[in-house]
Amino acid sequence: MGEFSKVEPSYISKDGCRLVWEGIDEDDSDVVVLNKDELDSLTEILAKNSTGKVELEDEFSTILINTDLVQFRLKDSKYLEVKTTALTKAVLEYKKLPHNPKPIKIYPKEFLPSIQIEKDNIDDHLNTVLKSKPKKGIPQYDLFRIMSTRRSTRNFDSSKVVEQWQVDKILAAADTAPTAGNFQGFEVFYVKNKEIKRRLVEAANNQPFVNAPVVLVFCMDQSRVKMNFPPEILAKFSLQDATLAAAYSQLAASALGLSSIWIGMIDEEKIKQILGTKLRPSSILCIGYPQKNRPPKSRRKLKDLVRVIE
Repeated sequence: MGEFSKVEPSYISKDGCRLVWEGIDEDDSDVVVLNKDELDSLTEILAKNSTGKVELEDEFSTILINTDLVQFRLKDSKYLEVKTTALTKAVLEYKKLPHNPKPIKIYPKEFLPSIQIEKDNIDDHLNTVLKSKPKKGIPQYDLFRIMSTRRSTRNFDSSKVVEQWQVDKILAAADTAPTAGNFQGFEVFYVKNKEIKRRLVEAANNQPFVNAPVVLVFCMDQSRVKMNFPPEILAKFSLQDATLAAAYSQLAASALGLSSIWIGMIDEEKIKQILGTKLRPSSILCIGYPQKNRPPKSRRKLKDLVRVIE
């Protein structure tokens, strides 16, 4: 199946349209032709950011519109699909109608580690998570080996699942990072929602690997930094807090046999809108199993890095 490409005139009617999926070459392309009534019905559903079904005139084919995906079940047993957001944008632009993307509501839930906390240890969650033994055996590396072998990846193996105990340890590691005055001026958004991940791709310069098995967005929260300094200094502290927390998480992921990619090229305002927060994002950390383990890249020599002042 090719990828949805465009909406164009139907050629047989000025009121209908053709929906085009482009494949590797011209012979691989797929086209669905809609008449005026079918196009109007589809447009009405998409314009309302709603869900529904459009039955085509052959009385066998249908278009199923869901919140994240539009499915085309056609008479000749051909199956096509397209992301709802992409089809909505294309169809409304074709019909010259205003396009206002539907905001996604996020209902935050309290994060509860998968590791059971005993009642007599209820105030020591962090140590319990960090010291807990994994359900599966993993290599035990010292910190310097973790640092020297860490490698960023842009291709994650979607067939391997990152287990919850691994996420627990990564988030617990973030909580151990040093912060200004120990006020912990940052917050982590642990994104599980698939549609939110897809929108974060767009907000991160269309870098596809942002849609990873585990996506953590680190945000600055200078309101937590209760120190008597000007706002710009508090903002600097919270940026440093969020950055250090992300770095600790990245090293923890490497220690667990995972790989990651640090995303700094982001549209901050878009991310704030997507997450439904006023907090300023500093970075996105994408984590998962790499498709292929690669050796670390070479670095400059220490003599070129360090300047000694005696």
